[in-house]
Amino acid sequence: MKGIIISAIVVLAMIQLMFEPGQALTCGQVDASLAPCIPYLTQGGEPGAACCSGVKSLKGLAQSTADKKVACNCVKAAANRYANLKDDAAQALPTKCGVTMDTPISRNVNCDTISY
Repeated sequence: MKGIIISAIVVLAMIQLMFEPGQALTCGQVDASLAPCIPYLTQGGEPGAACCSGVKSLKGLAQSTADKKVACNCVKAAANRYANLKDDAAQALPTKCGVTMDTPISRNVNCDTISY
């Protein structure tokens, strides 16, 4: 199981590296940024350094209002893929990583009503 997760993280990281500046943010980039956070988001505890690095990377990628809205919808979609996602861990993630995010990590957020 760990091998599958590590393989998925590697693939997602490769997708992120293919991103060229000036292009719109994609869900692949959002997923790659948050992939190291899956153990924390599903099991609790403390987020690891790679997870916090991904959260910081996501904040850096989502600068424009359009990108923040895309990030919000991608995060929501990703959160809904994990039935065992701990909502309290998801909401605490940015704070635990020392990052202020405009994009909440939640499966229930309405991305159209957030003021970016």
